[in-house]
Amino acid sequence: MRFKGSTTYVATDDLMLAVNAAITLERPLLVKGEPGTGKTKLAEEVAAALGLPLLEWHIKSTTKAQQGLYEYDAVSRLRDSQLGDPRVKDIANYIVRGTLWNAFTADTPVVLLIDEVDKADIEFPNDLLRELDRMEFYVYETRELIRAKHRPIVFITSNNEKELPDAFLRRCFFHYIRFPDKETMEKIVAVHFPGIKKMLLREAMEVFFELRDVPGLKKKPSTSELLDWLKLLLAEDLPPEALRSKDRKSIIPPLHGALLKNEQDVHLFERLVFMARQNR
Repeated sequence: MRFKGSTTYVATDDLMLAVNAAITLERPLLVKGEPGTGKTKLAEEVAAALGLPLLEWHIKSTTKAQQGLYEYDAVSRLRDSQLGDPRVKDIANYIVRGTLWNAFTADTPVVLLIDEVDKADIEFPNDLLRELDRMEFYVYETRELIRAKHRPIVFITSNNEKELPDAFLRRCFFHYIRFPDKETMEKIVAVHFPGIKKMLLREAMEVFFELRDVPGLKKKPSTSELLDWLKLLLAEDLPPEALRSKDRKSIIPPLHGALLKNEQDVHLFERLVFMARQNR
């Protein structure tokens, strides 16, 4: 199985090389990059391109590694025992399968996405080392060994909110998705808005990359936010010249709420543009 890109996702050569390297090595692909650069979307597109099912495990701050394997529902078993339910005789009725269990026991290979692994506790990655390495785990309540029928293609995403343990990193193939340059970004836009007018696209791209270059922004606009902005510009049928108003009361671009996500960044951008216009 080799990933050769798709018509709905612009994958650079080095990204396709990383995906195929992870598949060949049978190691998880750890994908890092700015939020909104398509890390989660990558797993979806690889699954679609290879014709494989996608299983997703979205990590939260409270997520424990054990939940990905299974959980024993002791509360339900106690309740059923009080009600005289005959199912309590078999503890297997109260074992809730996790995403990894479903991935390991699938009849065909699957793509497994462990999304935003850095949101969880620092011990979370270490707690999955053995399972991801050996592709098996033991269920103590039922005394059975769950071994993967087919090794899943594992994608692990991180937003760099915290450092990941060295032992975990050693078991992964790593790729950092660089922020797209203008040429790549135009290809991405063309996938989503194939009929967009060139003048509007050129002006929008200039404004977008100028915004990203503003020093001191707390949250730089991302690829997904550019696409949202373009969708709004097209919906409102705004002309290209509206993106660069010379009116001092309209310093920031229209519908900027799709690009700038907090008031500090809005005020900073207004200040810098106003100063630049005064110096002309």
